[in-house]
Amino acid sequence: MLFSKATYKLKLGQKLAEGKTKEIYELADQPGHVLVQSKDQITAGNAARKDQMEGKAAISNRTTSCVFRLLQEAGIKTAFVRQQSDTAFVAARCEMIPIEWVCRRVATGSFLKRNPGVKEGYRFSPVKLEMFFKDDASNDPQWSEEQLIEAKFCFAGLAIGRCEVDIMNRSTVAVFEILEKAWATQNCTLVDMKVEFGVNVMTKELILADVIDNDSWRLWPAGDRSQQKDKQVYRDLKEVTPEAMQMVKRNFEWVSERVQLLLEPQSQGRVVVLMGSASDLAHSERIRSACSSYGIPCDIRVTSAHKGPDETLRIKAQYEGDGVATVFVAVAGRSNGLGPVMSGNTVYPVINCPPLTPDWGAQDIWSSLRMPSGLGCTTVLSPDAAAQSAAQILGLSDHLVWAKLRAAMLNTWISLKQTDRKLQACNL
Repeated sequence: MLFSKATYKLKLGQKLAEGKTKEIYELADQPGHVLVQSKDQITAGNAARKDQMEGKAAISNRTTSCVFRLLQEAGIKTAFVRQQSDTAFVAARCEMIPIEWVCRRVATGSFLKRNPGVKEGYRFSPVKLEMFFKDDASNDPQWSEEQLIEAKFCFAGLAIGRCEVDIMNRSTVAVFEILEKAWATQNCTLVDMKVEFGVNVMTKELILADVIDNDSWRLWPAGDRSQQKDKQVYRDLKEVTPEAMQMVKRNFEWVSERVQLLLEPQSQGRVVVLMGSASDLAHSERIRSACSSYGIPCDIRVTSAHKGPDETLRIKAQYEGDGVATVFVAVAGRSNGLGPVMSGNTVYPVINCPPLTPDWGAQDIWSSLRMPSGLGCTTVLSPDAAAQSAAQILGLSDHLVWAKLRAAMLNTWISLKQTDRKLQACNL
């Protein structure tokens, strides 16, 4: 294996593993980390067919690095650390769980063979989840959750039981949905994909690992199988010729170019907090801080719908006039005139988030809840909830915001699951 100059800067240790398309090396000067070096090799049918494809290592490494960056920025825990060179990346060292988790949105491929009567194109809602035990000799047999639990695997000191299986199950679906939403911005249907998990040898955490590249999924531009850009094109070749391999390479390059676009927002929205007075600043700053966790810019303005309605409407018009998707959040104590006035004069979403006080809060809240007919502003009390509500609105047209919301939902579920397991262990 030839290494790039960037890779030579690392102090490589022993080769830990070698697969069909990559090699994994210990990093002697970075405990708990490895170098994942891609190969210029493409395979199909458990390597029953394999060929050299010049440049594939760089293409695959670029693809997987972009995918893991997208997932990590969303909040998904992965083994990926950084892209080291054109053909290699650094990752946390993991003991890999020998299971491929497959998530399907559209029925095709081996699913049709195993489920006669189901027509190609059948759409799974919710997605269909399957798992396969990695065993080349047995052609990667399909496993059930019960088989995985009863295998009583233990990796890096972590026993793989019901909790871990549930976490991998949920994580696979979340990863698929995030990437499905991202690829939709390029008018591509993510048909299905496979992922693998490992246990970080240093932290003992269960994390998404291995690679996610053009070998890992089926991708149909415009939902049209005849335009497929993934490795299935190579699998379907009746004869491997230089011309055919060039076509396969062009497909892989097309994907690696498009996948970089997934890191860019397709539409940038914003939140504008209108507060009734400077005394509401601390409450408003909490909203802005929560917005930043979703990558949403947030402006804070001071205006009173009671004392200066003309100025309130002028500020509203300023934000309506530049074409940027905007959610207004009204922060006004006592009698909330901001939310109703804004809602009655804009078609943009308006969220009330009044800073209630212990003395008159129970009475003041009615000015945010009981609206005249024709007004549609919603009311939440928590600044974090106001930011989340705004993010859910903007996430409908911004896949990066949506990804952060989806990852946060997964991480909340995982935290609850792990807390419950610890509590049960204490009770025992």
